[in-house]
Amino acid sequence: MAVEQLEKFTVTIDGIPVQVEPGTSILNAARQIGGDIVPPAMCYYSTLEGSGGKCRTCLVKVSKGSEKDPRPMPKLVASCRTNVMDGMEVQNITSTEVLDARKSIVEMLLINHPLDCPVCDQAGECKLQDLSYEHGVEQTRYEFERRTFERIDIGDKIQLHMNRCILCYRCVYVANQLTEGRQHGVMYRGDHAEISTFIEKAVDNDFIGNVIDVCPVGALTDKTFRFKSRVWFTKPVDAHRDCPTCSGQVTLWYKGEEVLRVTGRKDEYNEVHDFICNTCRFDKKRTSDWVLDEPTKLDKESVITANHYNTFQPIPVIKNNPELQEANEEQLARTERLK
Repeated sequence: MAVEQLEKFTVTIDGIPVQVEPGTSILNAARQIGGDIVPPAMCYYSTLEGSGGKCRTCLVKVSKGSEKDPRPMPKLVASCRTNVMDGMEVQNITSTEVLDARKSIVEMLLINHPLDCPVCDQAGECKLQDLSYEHGVEQTRYEFERRTFERIDIGDKIQLHMNRCILCYRCVYVANQLTEGRQHGVMYRGDHAEISTFIEKAVDNDFIGNVIDVCPVGALTDKTFRFKSRVWFTKPVDAHRDCPTCSGQVTLWYKGEEVLRVTGRKDEYNEVHDFICNTCRFDKKRTSDWVLDEPTKLDKESVITANHYNTFQPIPVIKNNPELQEANEEQLARTERLK
């Protein structure tokens, strides 16, 4: 018996039509088109059920509801939480209303987020940095003191820096859906809301390390990697191992021959589809533990590409120049005589 195919909906985003399955969100429909058409997302994570609708950075304008009801939606909607309808027309980067709203959302996110990118391990991979560059304003209008939180210890592998948190809830969904029992969550309300544990209990579970990968800012970082190197000085390589607990599909971050950290493999939207266990993440940091696959594919606009190669045997950065070397040795000898 032939399987019945569902009728697809046609949605137009910034003048580009695309056919998608019923029940697809506007954000995922835009991702099928790709490029600048895709709205930014700080809280939505396709592999985490229930995520989205928190940060509002993915707001879009629905100028036509559907073929049956062509009326526009009265307000901007969160594209990660709004499903498409047949004949829907959506404006993202072509709407000045959307761009102005997105600029305001970024300004709100930066009200309390400290500007400590020079000392943050997330620098170079931070989506808030990208948003600030694309939609941020030069100066803040906020005149009050930023909120601050006391630093608490949640374990020997994960560093929680609550001052940087934007309350996207991704780490909470990871603990709910990947671990046997959640040990942390959002406590208090309003300006006092924070990610924390009950009576500073350590966060300890075989898959809890994935909160590091899903955090879009530097609120949750790897203690074994902290302050060791800037991410653009490392070379990411995809690798795998036969792990009895997880998929074993990871990215190794090299500096020279040393593996500085291990992360899950991320797609073009910075999302991990195969979450990895803590053993792979924290305990397997030797090349002999892994089978190397290929250099990680990176966005050409990423700063990580500055030190990235497409082969495992890159050409020398500096070619041997015997004449220059001899001249340098002569100059060094003259300098030593003058001392």
